[in-house]
Amino acid sequence: NTWFWSRCVSSTPATLVTVTFNINNSIPPSVDDETQEEQKPDEQEPDLTSTPNFVVEVIKDDTKQTLVLDCHFPEDEVGHEGEEESDIFTIREVSFQPTGEADWKDTNYTLNTDSLDWALYDHLMDFLADRGVDNTFADELIELSTALEHQEYIKFLEDLKSFVKCQ
Repeated sequence: NTWFWSRCVSSTPATLVTVTFNINNSIPPSVDDETQEEQKPDEQEPDLTSTPNFVVEVIKDDTKQTLVLDCHFPEDEVGHEGEEESDIFTIREVSFQPTGEADWKDTNYTLNTDSLDWALYDHLMDFLADRGVDNTFADELIELSTALEHQEYIKFLEDLKSFVKCQ
């Protein structure tokens, strides 16, 4: 399931920021089997948290291009509370796509941020933060995604039970 979450920021020229994410496969793999075996029966299982990849589209009214930033939550950054200086999400790729077209073109140049100058990368992160896509937003996205994923999981289990039930 793909979910859309939009934020509009007023400025001159007008800018629309849209965030799209998919909850499928958004739960990181569980901890080692050894850790689960060591877990005592009365201990509670750790909470499963959905950390989906997400795409930020920035559209300015006066251009024919959309700036597209493909973002994700690195596994080693999620859940590190108290580290305000560290970003909990990263930008993986950046590209421009034609505004208003449903399908993006694979032929458009896409920049992988692994090879990007860190100063430019920091400017892109600041650009997102200025438009409301920051750690607070990312935390809210994780909460929303986790709730949606749990809801879909329960629905899936109910559908599976009905499907395989012998009559």
